Amino acid sequence: MDYQTITLAVRDTVAVLTMNRPDVMNALNTQMRAEITHAVKAAQGEGARALVLTGAGRAFCSGQDLGDGATAARMDLERVLRDEYVPMLTAILDCPLPVIAAVNGAAAGAGANLALVADVILASEEAFFQQAFTRIGLIPDAGGTWFLPRHVGYQRAMGASLFADRITARQAVEWGMVYEAVPAADFDAHWRARAAQLAAGPTETYRLLKEAMRASFENRIDEQLALEGRLQGRLGQSRDFKEGIVAFLEKRPPQFEGR
Repeated sequence: MDYQTITLAVRDTVAVLTMNRPDVMNALNTQMRAEITHAVKAAQGEGARALVLTGAGRAFCSGQDLGDGATAARMDLERVLRDEYVPMLTAILDCPLPVIAAVNGAAAGAGANLALVADVILASEEAFFQQAFTRIGLIPDAGGTWFLPRHVGYQRAMGASLFADRITARQAVEWGMVYEAVPAADFDAHWRARAAQLAAGPTETYRLLKEAMRASFENRIDEQLALEGRLQGRLGQSRDFKEGIVAFLEKRPPQFEGR
């Protein structure tokens, strides 16, 4: 597919999906949502073992493109969320690869919640997160009402949504919304190194780790313990587990193959 609003580059088993509308702070329009959905799936067929979402220019993503006020005012928001956002978010959620959101700048509205869909968020210290929806008379969408309280708790999720305050990268780390905040000068090299680390890791282990972590929010403890047993039993038969044991005994780094 010839992408117009994003770029997708796969190098050394790391796929980097860059939202590429810097003139509008990578605001999401219909075409970008479709291209992100396609690219997330395409990356899995390109030999990638880790996926990074990031933005071009000074922003990660400023959310829904409201640049055309007349069009925005007439927009059928329920249809757009159902037919355009849900497929995009589902593609990321269903991605078997570990997904990093490398938040290089502003992440506002649906852009903030797009980051929350990733498995782990790394942020530049110049980045910020903002649930800007109430400023235009809306509630958080793109999964915001589900992900945000699970990341930061009810009070912080409500406060951030009601007041639409900017949450700095450092504050987001303190709240448990972001894993790391890195000085801007080091950020690009840092997230690339983190992505390379995951791409060299046990890919099937990461996939089942995602499954177990997500199930824990709904399972009783006995159900979760049983799930851990089933998944661990499968991994115990994997080539990567065997390699990990041999490498440990031989005191060398493991050479995982993702199987």
